[in-house]
Amino acid sequence: MTATSGPDQAGHRLAGQTVVISGASRGIGADMARLFAAEGAYVLCAARTMHQGDHKLAGSLETTVGLIREAGGVAAAVAADLSRPEDREAIVAAAHKEFGPIDVLVNNALLVYRYPVHEYPLQRWMRSWEVNFQAPFHLSQLALADMIPRRSGRILNISSGAAAGPGRGPYPGAEELRLDMTCYGAEKAALERFTQGLAQEVYQYGIAVNALSPTQIVATDGVLLQGFARSHEEERLEPLELMSKASLLLVTEPLDAVTGRVAYSQQILHEFGWLDRAPHPRERVSGFSLI
Repeated sequence: MTATSGPDQAGHRLAGQTVVISGASRGIGADMARLFAAEGAYVLCAARTMHQGDHKLAGSLETTVGLIREAGGVAAAVAADLSRPEDREAIVAAAHKEFGPIDVLVNNALLVYRYPVHEYPLQRWMRSWEVNFQAPFHLSQLALADMIPRRSGRILNISSGAAAGPGRGPYPGAEELRLDMTCYGAEKAALERFTQGLAQEVYQYGIAVNALSPTQIVATDGVLLQGFARSHEEERLEPLELMSKASLLLVTEPLDAVTGRVAYSQQILHEFGWLDRAPHPRERVSGFSLI
C-alpha cells in the first residue's frame, strides 16, 4: 500500500514518489537518500550494513533512515547483498510492501577490489561484476515491471570517471600508473553503454534512464580507504552534495531533456542552472564514447 503519511509535500520535486536507492548506508547513497526524502520521496534504502558497527566504515542503514525520520521524512531500510539475485528481489518486495510501486530507482551500490588482471581471483572478479553491473540490470528489470504499465519512471545509474580508459598505447612509465582498476573501469563503461541502450528501449514508455559520474573525486570514507584521494587534496575533491543535487536533477527534469545522458555532476548542474560557478573542466565525456 502506498504511504500516505509524511512531510508537507507542497512544491516538493518528488512528492509521494517511491524511490529505491542501493548503497544507501553511507557516502553518496546516504546523502541522496536524505535529499530525496527532503523533496517528498518515500525512500527505500538498501545496503549490506544495517547497524552501526557492522562495518569498519562509519555509516549504516539505521543511521540513514534515522536521520531522514528525524527531519520529518519517510524512509525504510532493507539489508541486502547485491551480488545475490534473491536479495535484489527482496529489495523490490520491500519497496512494494512499505510504499507501493517504484517510481525512481538509483543504482548506486558498488564493490571495488584492487587487483591487476593477472592476479585477480576469479571468485572476486565474478562477485564484482554481480554487484557493479548485473545488479543494476536486474534491479532495473524488476523496477520496469512497475514503470512500464504506468508509462513513467526514472532509473539512474551511478558511474565513475574510471569508465574512461587509458587510450591506445604505448604506455611508458606504466609501472607508476594505477594498474588495478581495469575490472572496475570495464564495469562502469559497460554500465554507461547499458544506460543508453535501455534509455532508447524504454523512451516509448515515458521512462528516463541516465548515468552520472562525479566531475571530481568525492572524498567519501570508502574512497579515502581505497587510496583514490587524500582529504587534504582540496583541488581534486568535489563536495558530496553536488552528486546528490545532480542526481535529483536527473530524476526530476523533463524526460526529453534528460534521458540517455552519460553525465558528470558539475557539468549537468551548470547546464540546467543549478550551479552558478563554472564547472571543473573535463577533457573526457564518457568511457565507451572514447572507443
